[in-house]
Amino acid sequence: MNQVLPSTRHSWAVVLVVAIGLSVSGCKDSASVSEDVQVPLASLTVTPAETFQPAFSSNTTSYQADASKATTSVAVTASPSDSTTTMTINGIPTGAGQERTVSLGPPGSTTPISIVLSTPTGTETTYTVTVIRLLSSDNNLKTLTVTSGSLDPAFTANRLIYTVDVVSNVPSITVAASKSDPDAVMQIGSVSIPPGTVSGQANVQLGDPGTSTPVSIDVTAPNGNKKTYTITVNRAALSSDNNLRTLTVDSGALEPKFAAKTLAYTVDVASKISEVTISARKSDPDALMQMGSVSIPAGTASGQANFELGAPGTPTPVSIDVTAPNGNKKTYTITVNRLLSSDNNLKALTVTPGPLSPAFASNQLAYTLNVATDVTQVIVTATKSDQDAVISGDVPNEGQATIPLDGPGTSKTISINVAAPNGNIKTYVITVTRAAPSSDNNLSALTVTGGPLTPAFDPDIVTYTVDVAANEPNVTVSATKSDPDAVISGNVPNEGTATIPLDGPGTSKTISIIVTAANGTPKTYTITVTSGFIR
Repeated sequence: MNQVLPSTRHSWAVVLVVAIGLSVSGCKDSASVSEDVQVPLASLTVTPAETFQPAFSSNTTSYQADASKATTSVAVTASPSDSTTTMTINGIPTGAGQERTVSLGPPGSTTPISIVLSTPTGTETTYTVTVIRLLSSDNNLKTLTVTSGSLDPAFTANRLIYTVDVVSNVPSITVAASKSDPDAVMQIGSVSIPPGTVSGQANVQLGDPGTSTPVSIDVTAPNGNKKTYTITVNRAALSSDNNLRTLTVDSGALEPKFAAKTLAYTVDVASKISEVTISARKSDPDALMQMGSVSIPAGTASGQANFELGAPGTPTPVSIDVTAPNGNKKTYTITVNRLLSSDNNLKALTVTPGPLSPAFASNQLAYTLNVATDVTQVIVTATKSDQDAVISGDVPNEGQATIPLDGPGTSKTISINVAAPNGNIKTYVITVTRAAPSSDNNLSALTVTGGPLTPAFDPDIVTYTVDVAANEPNVTVSATKSDPDAVISGNVPNEGTATIPLDGPGTSKTISIIVTAANGTPKTYTITVTSGFIR
């Protein structure tokens, strides 16, 4: 028991003043003060302790010590003023200055510690220390994140206000947080994270595009202190971007060159192109795009469509509509001109008789052809590269004509005009030269039976002699024309062979072979045959 002198009016006043002062300073229990403690302590310490109130005094017998949440036990050390005094701490005999360990209850609990001093004569004084194991005051977040966006500024535990910007097509976000103290209570929107659970998350529905949604995360420490973190989520307004980023046509180039702000284009394609494929990419993938009958939905960045073209020489308009997420529409127009063909080539060209010089090539326009003098006509056959082109001139559109030639030794020009479907004309020219009549009045061979010619035959030698035996009644002369069109006459017919009788032994006979060229020029070969030669 505490040993206290009988109370007087003055001593009660002292106790009251001390009690009031301790109450103001924050202690829950007032100290017990005696003017005359019979068995006093010289010292008293409690470790570890965040606070120890009031300051130790031999005349103060009641104290309060606050220990942190993490403290599971304290060490109490006391020394009586008189060495003859015995001491117990929580009933355990303890020597002066000896440390005694006392286990504490769970956080938030109160553990009383009594130090009883006894004199040899039996007088006692009790000192009391009430140890409060504090609840945590940690109401901080350890982490804080938001899907679909980033916190601004970056998270720190002591910063309470943040903003997050998200795009217009994000209808909700997920807020995830972890507590610094797992035993704190956390409230994320409508989701409660109880003590013992370190982290949690909550889905938060956002307002319409262009609006802001506040999100609160309340953290209540085990000791009841609350802190509120606030995130303002700004959902962007619906995009007004109704532009194209790219636009191409597979069979031709846009005129002018593509630019997002240019809406009207033309494309020229060849006449053989009956269909084009147009490809486009949206500037904003969430816009809608309509390419003819093909719809490109929000979330798909690009698309393409095929378009049938009109007949050659006609334009085909094509529209690409782009509707921004906010409903604004823009229309790009491409006029595809299917051109008339410019193909004015021939694919083949032949002349009978032939061949042409040089050999035919579609880009070779001038040709020559030499024919024999007896060729009176030629057949020209021309084949168009483009069936829709038109052939005219000396050859009709059907592509074949029989063309009479002028007399021998003359040339004739044959023109073939090829007009492409677009009107461009190309002219092929063939110059056919008919050979003049031959001037070849030579023999290529000449023989006589009965003996050799003297001199030996040469086409340029026209006079010969032959000696035959006296008993030879005749000789056979064979003459071969160099030009088959020449004519042999005289003593030898045109066939070139004749048997000619001789006049008898000792006589001579002259045989004439006249070779008349095709142009009428004659040459006479003469053979003098002498009979009577004795072998």
